[in-house]
Amino acid sequence: MRTFTPKPADIQRVWYEVDADGAVLGRLATEVARVLRGKHKPIFAPHLDTGDHVIVVNAAKLQMTAGKADKKVHYRHSGYPGGLSARTYADLLAREPEDTFRRAVRGMLPKGPLGRSMLRKLKVYAGPTHPHSAQGPRPLPIDPRARRAS
Repeated sequence: MRTFTPKPADIQRVWYEVDADGAVLGRLATEVARVLRGKHKPIFAPHLDTGDHVIVVNAAKLQMTAGKADKKVHYRHSGYPGGLSARTYADLLAREPEDTFRRAVRGMLPKGPLGRSMLRKLKVYAGPTHPHSAQGPRPLPIDPRARRAS
């Protein structure tokens, strides 16, 4: 079976808006990564960017389950000896919720130029407002707070 390659005219981009108020960080990040990648479309191709634009508002109100916000630690190294710094996710979510969510989504996208082009379509805002109202965003088709049937 040959790989299906959609033509550029077949790819239509839609703007979605997600309210992250009370949502769990990882569960919301997987749904957003799925829409950015385009896996929800019938014309999905793994080697092309067929995804849509996603606007995430209220990122400051994201939560983590089972006390992971205090237990989980994010490490960063400057490249110099002794340059390792560690911060808990509770601190990261309080100080820079947009970057924390963007980093979670980035880990779920392909690495390289394809993943970077997908990540450019993600807009994250800590508050309830955003400057993209002209695009006419609509709610994400999947509710990130709904539990999946096991």
